Amino acid sequence: MNLLDRLPLIVIAVLCLTIGLAPYSPEPHVWEKLRLLLTGSLTRPVDVFDLFLHGTPWLLLAAKLARKISHG
Repeated sequence: MNLLDRLPLIVIAVLCLTIGLAPYSPEPHVWEKLRLLLTGSLTRPVDVFDLFLHGTPWLLLAAKLARKISHG
């Protein structure tokens, strides 16, 4: 059993709603970093780290849901 199987879906969802979106205003941080990435402005190392930090819970959620769907 791998780590993804052992992580409860609710824990991943809470991570997405907290670190995945924080800070919440004026816009979610991950959204700001994705916008920078799409416009080619994501050049500073701190911004790349922020995208990794705030994006990881969302990637975990996507992987967990994909695994759940594929394995029934």
